[in-house]
Amino acid sequence: MIGYVTVGTGNLARAATFYDALLGTIGAARYMESDRFIAWTVSPTTPAFSVALPFDGKPATVGNGGMVALVMDGRARVDALHAKALELGGTDEGAPGPRGDGFYAGYFRDLDGNKLNAFCFG
Repeated sequence: MIGYVTVGTGNLARAATFYDALLGTIGAARYMESDRFIAWTVSPTTPAFSVALPFDGKPATVGNGGMVALVMDGRARVDALHAKALELGGTDEGAPGPRGDGFYAGYFRDLDGNKLNAFCFG
């Protein structure tokens, strides 16, 4: 159902450096880009993640209550992605751990304050 998710940034070059390194850890690479946005995916037939300068020219803002969740294939991958986000300058929003019956997740914010989570079941 989901084709792609986009978050805003005020500094595309800085966001690109962060997401190239972060998403590279899960095998994602750039597959579309322009002077206003960049999109990453692990395959052109799977959902993508993108970062963009706001089209209206106003400052990028973080949505309260909004979050992008990235599915991982195990707890070690959740732990690794969360650690990489913090290593790259992201901020911790909840260390990886169990969150209810069979759900394991770690939460963080990117350099622009957008909230993301890495999760798996099991």
